[in-house]
Amino acid sequence: LSGAGKSTLAIRLEKRLIEKGYPVHLLDGDLIRKGLSSDLGYSSEDRSENIRRIGEVAKLFVDASINTIVAFISPFKKDRERIRKSVNSGQFIEVFLDCPLEICESRDTKGLYKKARNREIKEFTGISSPYEIPLSPEIILHTDQDTVEQSVQKVLTYLEEKNSLLK
Repeated sequence: LSGAGKSTLAIRLEKRLIEKGYPVHLLDGDLIRKGLSSDLGYSSEDRSENIRRIGEVAKLFVDASINTIVAFISPFKKDRERIRKSVNSGQFIEVFLDCPLEICESRDTKGLYKKARNREIKEFTGISSPYEIPLSPEIILHTDQDTVEQSVQKVLTYLEEKNSLLK
């Protein structure tokens, strides 16, 4: 959900991977929306197309042996599974930031949740548009309980234990 900590966590993870000498690139949802997907709205179809596009871009980076962090709201299981099936086994690592809606709302610096609740924003994930919780993500982070550093360390430990990092 918006406010769960995706960008904060992704930026810190990217920094840690760079410090460890890994090639890495971060694809952030807000930035991609302003560029590659600026022609899309927030309907279910447009959200799916946005995720399809970013999946294709991420595959290009992975094919170039660059560890790729994708920090997006990806509300639909079918879209996540489509991307998982499009890459080699182990290249798609789903990280679910499990954070209660009320905590996400309390972190909302842009006022998006307030606008969504006032119906100024239609189809807002978690309010007027569904978020389908992953059934079996590789990593679950409780960003309302753990610090950013603890969450980053959990991801790094997983990646190192599974030997999932591209060099």
